[in-house]
Amino acid sequence: MPPSLAPSVALDSSASGRALTTGDWTAASFADRAQWRRLQRELQAVSGASVWDLTGMARLDYVGAQILWRHWGGKWPAQCEISDAQREILAHVEKYSQCEKPPAPAWHPLQQIDQLGVLVLSGCSHLKELVELIGQLLLDFIRMLRRPQRAPWRDVSGHLYSMGTTALPITALVGFLIGVVLAYLMALQLRQFGAESFIVNILGISLIRELGPMLAAILVAGRSGSAITAQIGVMRVNEELDAMQVMGIPHGFRLVLPRALALALAMPLIAVWTTLAALAGGMLAADITMGITPAYFAQALPAAVDAANLWLAMGKSMVFGVLIALIGCHWGLRVEPNTQSLGRGTTASVVSAITMVIIVDALFAILFKDVGI
Repeated sequence: MPPSLAPSVALDSSASGRALTTGDWTAASFADRAQWRRLQRELQAVSGASVWDLTGMARLDYVGAQILWRHWGGKWPAQCEISDAQREILAHVEKYSQCEKPPAPAWHPLQQIDQLGVLVLSGCSHLKELVELIGQLLLDFIRMLRRPQRAPWRDVSGHLYSMGTTALPITALVGFLIGVVLAYLMALQLRQFGAESFIVNILGISLIRELGPMLAAILVAGRSGSAITAQIGVMRVNEELDAMQVMGIPHGFRLVLPRALALALAMPLIAVWTTLAALAGGMLAADITMGITPAYFAQALPAAVDAANLWLAMGKSMVFGVLIALIGCHWGLRVEPNTQSLGRGTTASVVSAITMVIIVDALFAILFKDVGI
């Protein structure tokens, strides 16, 4: 095989506006970076040429033809002297370089309304499936009460450990720090009015009634809600859900019910645990900043906070647990058999669960505003 000749182009000294090409205009020749930079400079120098002579080329392939065609601006020069083989190659480049992009769809005034309609229909679909999931959960719960010996107690026990027991360290740490922060901020304000003793009332009501249960629910939603969606989503990717359906094993009784029951039992206990840790942090900060001893704090707390607040907190924590489990299962069952859908479902599950916790907590605050106050 003859050695490769460097591609080159230059203006003809005997005729103005005439470009002469030589060498091998092939992909192998353009692999040399130095030759490619030199050729770029030469092409810029002959940019005004109206007549091109390609007969001096030794070889031309589609890569070289594409370079020439782009330099010509996507159209033939005014005059071009080429061989039949070179014309055929350039004709192919011309043909496949004229594929136009599809025009962008024109904007229509009703386009925003159409997008809003799509979002509303998608929300209605999610609401419908969630209501069906709640109804199926009630039926499965009645089935379990009728035949408790056939209930998935082992699954419930496993989920109680994974969602409840393993969540105690992180909830205690976050609750303790929240109590410290709240006590320090309140001390700065109460000291101005000489009302340091009222920190027990403020911390007790805020932590026992609202912040403790909601903080625990948000942590569990981010921790256990995402785990539920990921577990069921992986079962969808591995076609385990389809196998369960073929074997006649109901998804609701074996997947949804154990998780909902486990979180319904664990969430009140986690909420109480988080509240106690937050009160401990507030008690420590109150002792350091205002000299309120832990003994006085523990003695004044029962008188400052009615017991109804604790029962209300445990009741809504149970509701939080059921909703977190249902939302996690809902998004897990909607996962498509691919990893991208699994990631989207897990993210949507966490966001939806946290949003639902805040909305339900606001509803409880409105409905039970006269309880324990």
